[in-house]
Amino acid sequence: MTPGNNGASTPEDDDPFGYLYADGQANGAQPPSGGGGYGYPGSVNRVRAVGERQYGGGQQAATAPYQQYGQTVPQQQPYGAAPSNTRYQAPETLPGGPPGGQQPPSHGGGGGRRGPNTKGLLIGAVAVVAAVVIGISVAMMNGSDDNKDASGSGASPAASQSAAPSPSASNSAASEEDLPTIDAKALLLGGGAATASDVKGAKADGGVYVSGFNQVGSSVTWNVSGIPKSGKYSVYIGYSVPGKDGNATLTVNGTASDTPVGLKNWASAAEGDYAKGWTKTYNYIQLNKGTNSIKVSCEQGNQCDALLDQMWLVKGWVKSGG
Repeated sequence: MTPGNNGASTPEDDDPFGYLYADGQANGAQPPSGGGGYGYPGSVNRVRAVGERQYGGGQQAATAPYQQYGQTVPQQQPYGAAPSNTRYQAPETLPGGPPGGQQPPSHGGGGGRRGPNTKGLLIGAVAVVAAVVIGISVAMMNGSDDNKDASGSGASPAASQSAAPSPSASNSAASEEDLPTIDAKALLLGGGAATASDVKGAKADGGVYVSGFNQVGSSVTWNVSGIPKSGKYSVYIGYSVPGKDGNATLTVNGTASDTPVGLKNWASAAEGDYAKGWTKTYNYIQLNKGTNSIKVSCEQGNQCDALLDQMWLVKGWVKSGG
């Protein structure tokens, strides 16, 4: 710069709006004109039209490396102009929007986070309910089995116990077990016992039964052979009572049982009606393999007013599962 005040001494002091102030006007600041710059005269500020300034030392310097190796010189585009050979475009500018129909992620009120997995929660809840239902069902089934065991079997009766006849325990059951059966006329009679056939309803062959059993000392004995093995058996006795209960003494292989033979009026016959009083009873006994002696007798203290027609055996104690 020449001596004197030629405007701003530094670019920082070059105020393009100095002409608006009194001190700027005094220093020669001029407002912008149609073709020139503005500011202080001789200032470092130079205003040029857009695209007028050249960068990089000119086109020749920029193409020199390429020309050295025989390569094609890339064409420099004017400043601010769009490239002529565009190889990349943003997906948003392509026809139809982003490729694959992808949509930008939604940033709703959840801050981009996914909501709760309601499907998974529903499946988990259903699984829990199913497990509870299955557990309750198993518990109910086990409870039913326990109740069945408690009511169906109960405590095992004592040996030689007399009880109401079981519908499944019959001559057919004895035959299935291949165990012996005997009719009244084949029994060994003792005391005042005798055979008769006047009263109808006896199931023995020919309707024969044992009468006169209501006297002390009367008895019937069955010497049974062919017992396959030692163990528990049930002896059945077919009988009739005249509308009232009776009882007798049971002796197995010479040993009298503490439990009498129960001759109850299970048929609910009227008093004196032997023909309507036919029924059966059983006692639990222990037999040896081979031959055994089973005796039913009228002893002191027994009520023996009964007719006897058959005896048979069943394997095990019929209501104890033995």
